[in-house]
Amino acid sequence: MSDFYKKILDNNKQWVVDALEKDPNFFADLAKGQTPPLLWIGCSDSRVPANEIIGAKPGEVFVHRNIANMVVHSDMNMLSVLDYAVNVLKVKHVIVCGHYGCGGVKAAMGNQSIGIIDNWIRHIKDVYRLHNTYLDSIEDETERFNAFVEINIKEQVFDLSKTSIVQAAWKSGQALSIHGWVYGLNSGFVTDLEVNISSNTDLDEVFQLQF
Repeated sequence: MSDFYKKILDNNKQWVVDALEKDPNFFADLAKGQTPPLLWIGCSDSRVPANEIIGAKPGEVFVHRNIANMVVHSDMNMLSVLDYAVNVLKVKHVIVCGHYGCGGVKAAMGNQSIGIIDNWIRHIKDVYRLHNTYLDSIEDETERFNAFVEINIKEQVFDLSKTSIVQAAWKSGQALSIHGWVYGLNSGFVTDLEVNISSNTDLDEVFQLQF
């Protein structure tokens, strides 16, 4: 058994001890069910842990993560998480949180083949194509990279709002707000990108589904 593997098992035991010292009913209460107010759609990057960033406790955040926090309409994994969060858990907020220095976004700016992930990166490249005039006008590569990270997050917020799952919830009068955040790896702070959508009237008419 490797030292790292043994360490994480020991860490779990210590975590249980510490949690029970603070609240003897901690796990008994968790086992009763979950009613998180928030769905977090984030990047799989190991440096961006959803709960820790916002100081949330277990049971407060429902989480979906993938490379570059993408909302792809044919992704049954993402759609299943979204459907459960919205229609069963009745979350009030969905946050799409990306981060500066995202490897997936960086890869989409170049042409290097990585492997099967190339096919996923194609979705991010589509975002670049939509905004290439603006992005290509930014001469500094780091500034362009940061701008692309932010644009990608905003596009995922809009793509989330266009799903039939979210629009059906709005149609039924369900309170549901979608937000875009970017996380700074070198600071720890999140920035609200001020793309907050709570109705399909915030979308172009062609995307407003009629039920």
